[in-house]
Amino acid sequence: MTEPRNSHAGTRGKPFAPGNPGRVPGSRNRATIAAAALLDGDAEALTRKAIELGLEGDTVALRLCLERLVPPRKDSPITIELPPITTAGDVVSASAAVLSAVGAGEISPDEAGRVMALLTAHKNIVETGDLERRIAALEVK
Repeated sequence: MTEPRNSHAGTRGKPFAPGNPGRVPGSRNRATIAAAALLDGDAEALTRKAIELGLEGDTVALRLCLERLVPPRKDSPITIELPPITTAGDVVSASAAVLSAVGAGEISPDEAGRVMALLTAHKNIVETGDLERRIAALEVK
């Protein structure tokens, strides 16, 4: 008896057959097209009704209107005290300050992670500058 052939063996990393590039960029989903057809002509009336309900105190309608007008912020500035960072060693004290701010509840762990990523990038820049100065000093000798 012959072994059944795995039909997925030759398609790994190749989701479309040759000559089939997939859907055209910018084309809309069938469900989106159907919803737009259903709402055709009534979209303005529905929007006005949602605004009226929001003004009357319907919290769901109010939230819907506000989220469309003013989307929720994904990021906000934070303020924490960090020591000056001029050498790669200064990053250690700066990261300790970030961790103590998290421990004190001044910033969230997610915000601390973003600050630590900035500190790491800055440390790499400082180290690169130090290496360039050291190489230039060696070339002068």
